[in-house]
Formats: sequence, C-alpha cells, structure tokens
Amino acid sequence: MERKVIYNPDSKENLNDRRIFGGDSDGMINFTKMKYQWALNLWDTMEGNTWFPKEVQMTGDAKDYKYLTAPEKRMYDLVLSQLIFMDSLQTNNLMDNINPYITAPEVNACLSRQSYEEANHSKSYAVMVESISDNTDEIYNMWKNDVKLREKNNFIADTYKNLTADGEDINDEKILLALFANQILEGLYFYAGFAGMYALGKSGKMLGSSQMIRFIQRDEVTHLLLFQNMINSVRKERPDLFTPELEEKVRVMFRKAVELESSWGSYITQGQILGFTDKIIEQYIQYLADKRLDAVGYKPEYNVKHPIPWVDGYASFNDQRTNFFEGNVVNYSKGSIDFDDF
Repeated sequence: MERKVIYNPDSKENLNDRRIFGGDSDGMINFTKMKYQWALNLWDTMEGNTWFPKEVQMTGDAKDYKYLTAPEKRMYDLVLSQLIFMDSLQTNNLMDNINPYITAPEVNACLSRQSYEEANHSKSYAVMVESISDNTDEIYNMWKNDVKLREKNNFIADTYKNLTADGEDINDEKILLALFANQILEGLYFYAGFAGMYALGKSGKMLGSSQMIRFIQRDEVTHLLLFQNMINSVRKERPDLFTPELEEKVRVMFRKAVELESSWGSYITQGQILGFTDKIIEQYIQYLADKRLDAVGYKPEYNVKHPIPWVDGYASFNDQRTNFFEGNVVNYSKGSIDFDDF
C-alpha cells in the first residue's frame, strides 16, 4: 500500500466509495459533505473541548510536592515522564505513520486535530514539571534512564515501527493492526498513570495536577473513540480483513498490553499508594481491555468487574461546571463527553 495522494484532482471517487484506507479521495476536506458523520461529531466535540494548560492553577501543587511521601513523589515523577514520552511519540506517529495512509478527508482532519492535542498535552506536562521541579531535566530524561520505563517505551515504539515504518511492506492488515495499536495506546497505556494521579487528588494532594489530567484524559477519550470508529468502519467496508487469524493477533496485542500496563502500575505504586494493590491495578487494566474489545466487536478476554469505580468519578466532566476538587468555576471547560462510552 502506498501513501495517499494529497493533490488528486483526477479522482473519480464518489462519497459512497470513500474508504478509511485504500480509497482514492481528491483530498479536499469538505465539512458539508462527509461520509462519516461520526468524524464530524468528534471534530465538534474536540473543538468544544478546547482548553489551555496555563489556565490550570498549579500554585498549590508546588507546595504539595515538597510534602509528598517518597513513594508518592517517585510515582508522580515516573508518571509524568511516561506521559511525556507517550504524547511526544503520538504527536509524530499520527502524522508520520497513520494519517498518510488514511484516505477519508474528514478522518484526516480529526487526526490532525488529535496531533495538536497531543502536543498540547506535552505543554501541559511542561507546566506541571516547571511548577514542581527544581531540575526539569531529571524528569524529562527519566524515560531514558529508568530501566522499567525504558522497557515499556521500547515495546510501544517497536510496535509502531513494525507496523508502519518506512522500508517495511505495508499492507491492509498492517494498517488495520496499526489502528488497533492506537486504540490500545489511547485506551490502556495511559490509565495506570492517570489513576495514580487521581489517587493523589483523592487524598487532597496535587489538586492542580489531577485537574490537568482530567482535561488530558477527556481528550484521550475522544482519541480512543476516533480509532474505535475507524476500526468499526473498516469492519463494514472490509469484512474480509476480520478473519479469525486477525482476531488472534489483536488479542495477543491486548494481552501483552495488559501485562505491560499492569506491571507498570505495580512498579510505580509499589504497594505504597493508598487504594492500590497489584491485584487491583491488574484487574482495572483487564476491565479496560474488555471495554475496548467490546467496543470493536470482540468478546471480552477477562470478564472482570471494575475494581476502582471512583476513578471514573474523578475523571468525569459530565454535568459539572466546577472543579471537582476545589469547587472553583472551570470556565474554560466548554465541552463534555460521556466516559461511559469508552
């Protein structure tokens, strides 16, 4: 499969012929004529969710950080470093490895918006790091120097490289598997870290950081929905690709992701963060994996219940016009999204 043609005035493709990948679009983004209504809905949601990191109050976090316990401070730093890596990777991955093969202009637009949001998250982490750290390089370089974190990052980066790197034979199945890999990234690999940040907020610490993570997670939910809708659209357009062999490959990817994220959650908490045990973390990631599988038409793998439902309450914006932790008006939060949908 070759990358899409950006300038394609000779295209004869009509709207019904449009495809997520493998189409022959003329490349024009026409918001008045779209095949995928869900893409327009997501675009409107992303636009409504626009927010800016410097508007989140971090003054209290600078004070709180000095009084965190050693395990809490270690977890906070590791989570920040991991999140910095993933959003930096995804900013480039979307534009360099995914969008060039997507032939639906309205989906191209959503991916471009997502790439901006990933970069905005990187700015968010910079605000957090600069607020609490006397040595910003220490946190920014942790993803290179911490052995466990490096192991996780290597696996994620290698997965993308194997599926979409230049020089490899790119085919329909590899592109589809890359969509699943992105679903896993957006729907699993952030969540142990997010939960750890909410645990600090629940205990009354680092409230600004917890609020920042809420905004970031709200964005990540739209990113997750974007890839799930892409996968489900491909299922309708190319049912021939959804073989038992493909399903097993997808399940192997999910099992490995659950193993990796559960291990990471145990590593950052070390049994010393209130409300978390290794078993709770593992079950939480398994629960999320089942939700993600169900969303793209596959049966659950683990069949477990949500072990920490309070996390969803901390993450949700639904029917809330105030800061969950402090009761302050959040007047830069215009959008909303149903977390039950993810």
